[in-house]
Amino acid sequence: MARKKKELPLLTGIEITALAAEGKALAKVKMHPDDESEMVVFIPFGAPGDVSDIKIDRRKRHFAEGHIERLITPSPRRIDAICPHFGTCGGCKWQHLPYSLQLESKSQVVEDALTRIAKVPIPEIQPILGSENIWHYRNKMEYTFSDKKWRSWSDIRSGKIFDDSGNALGFHIPGAFDKVLHIEQCYLQDSLGDRIREFIFRFAEENSLSFYNLRENHGLLRTMMIRIASTGQVMVCMSFGEDDQESIRLLMQAVEIQFPGITSLLYVVNTKLNDTISDLTVNIWKGTPYIEEEMEGLRFRINAKSFYQTNSSQAYRLYQTARSFAGLDGDIPEQQRPVVYDLYTGTGTIANFVSHNARKVIGIEYIPEAIEDAKLNSRINGICNTEFFAGDMKDILTDSFIHTHGHPDIMIVDPPRAGMHTAVTETILRAAPDIIVYVSCNPATQARDLALLDAEYIVDAVRPVDMFPHTHHVENVVRLIRRPTTETQN
Repeated sequence: MARKKKELPLLTGIEITALAAEGKALAKVKMHPDDESEMVVFIPFGAPGDVSDIKIDRRKRHFAEGHIERLITPSPRRIDAICPHFGTCGGCKWQHLPYSLQLESKSQVVEDALTRIAKVPIPEIQPILGSENIWHYRNKMEYTFSDKKWRSWSDIRSGKIFDDSGNALGFHIPGAFDKVLHIEQCYLQDSLGDRIREFIFRFAEENSLSFYNLRENHGLLRTMMIRIASTGQVMVCMSFGEDDQESIRLLMQAVEIQFPGITSLLYVVNTKLNDTISDLTVNIWKGTPYIEEEMEGLRFRINAKSFYQTNSSQAYRLYQTARSFAGLDGDIPEQQRPVVYDLYTGTGTIANFVSHNARKVIGIEYIPEAIEDAKLNSRINGICNTEFFAGDMKDILTDSFIHTHGHPDIMIVDPPRAGMHTAVTETILRAAPDIIVYVSCNPATQARDLALLDAEYIVDAVRPVDMFPHTHHVENVVRLIRRPTTETQN
């Protein structure tokens, strides 16, 4: 006979004291009146200063997780969220916090990571670069079609009559692959994105086009991507779960007529069991296969499979910071220009951005298609001093590679969230560039890597950059300089 699960407590009148990891708030509470010590409880959608009743959902040995059952006294720092989907869709978890508080917390996350994980001396952290736009800042949004519209328990209990077909076009509910919340309005992208999404949803319903069933893997309308560049160019890429050319033609013609300003209207047919399109043919319905972003007169082509930072204006400020930390601002005399290695170069945005003041730039990236984009971006901008190589970083960046292509004076690294492989850090240490500029989207793994580089490098400058307002995510740029040797000290 299964043992009955112990009922977890409801804690009353608890004050939330701070923000914590993963965008949650925290409180320190005694789980039982007889407890001598306090336990940390992590709570989503809380604000420092809230007084509330907290229902414990999960208890571990050293911490617990819970949710706000009743908000008794809202924090004076709490504000009203503007999005009708706040708290349900899984995005923008900090809408209830003023932007100034969000920036404070992100700066603290960076400081905590570098001091508690890296445990290396750091200079005073430069003020975080907040986003110039805190709404409508994303240049790319991806949506999912579903024939099973997700309804919250409050909807179900409300007694409301739902007269639609149950189709949805929106976002996955966190932690549930087959639950899609229908989105009526999203404040993350230009309102044109809302108009395109709503038109396609209504047209599909009016013309009885089938929405995808995420459990049984059938249906015509599967996913949709909308990109709106800072140049004003627009890309819409539809993903169809069935190769029904008559229905595809019906929808694509309607979108073309309704939105003649779309620069790049594309589609793929995806009958696989996953949503990725990297291995699929992208069909051009109208316009070009790409759109363009622009920075300081440089044009960067972005196709349906390309990676590009989703906050265009903040991407520019991020790359400006990286360039400044690398000492590549202004005009450097040709004979003094350094050799630069750009590791995890992606589509070569940073490599091309700093190339003006470099003797040459070597870019390395795992994804071959991204390297082809990087080469293309150099060609269309008339940049002739870049070289790009595709392959696993730890396999490409070897001592023999560096011997062949030149010793790096400066290394710029921008790895994925997992950080750098230890073999890569070891090669960097042997290569011994004068300056390393480390751009990271995960301060925790960045801190781990800084500890590995500490034997030979000093953290000389730190600056966080906020790319994603209303989320807990933060980018961080660190400059490292080589420790002086005994000879240079003497």
